[in-house]
Amino acid sequence: MKSTRYKNMNDLAKDLGLDPRLGEVAELKAKLTKEIIKIINKKGLTHQEVSSLSSVPRSAITGIVSGSLQKVTIDRLMRVLSSLGKSISFKLKDVA
Repeated sequence: MKSTRYKNMNDLAKDLGLDPRLGEVAELKAKLTKEIIKIINKKGLTHQEVSSLSSVPRSAITGIVSGSLQKVTIDRLMRVLSSLGKSISFKLKDVA
């Protein structure tokens, strides 16, 4: 079986026959999650400590850290990042 490398989740979504916008959302969630994990590891925080800081349930923090993105909203990820001292900005661009 030949493996395929994708430049982004958008292309993967297209190949799977999914709406490309789902790929964009998954890619954004993955980037935000990666930053959360990096901060948690750097600061040596427990899931309970992050939960207390962000008012997000500990079980949700555990899901985020384990990479389970299906039930995690962008809003929740942003709230966790904000509670960890990060501000978030977005760059919008026209679709080609």
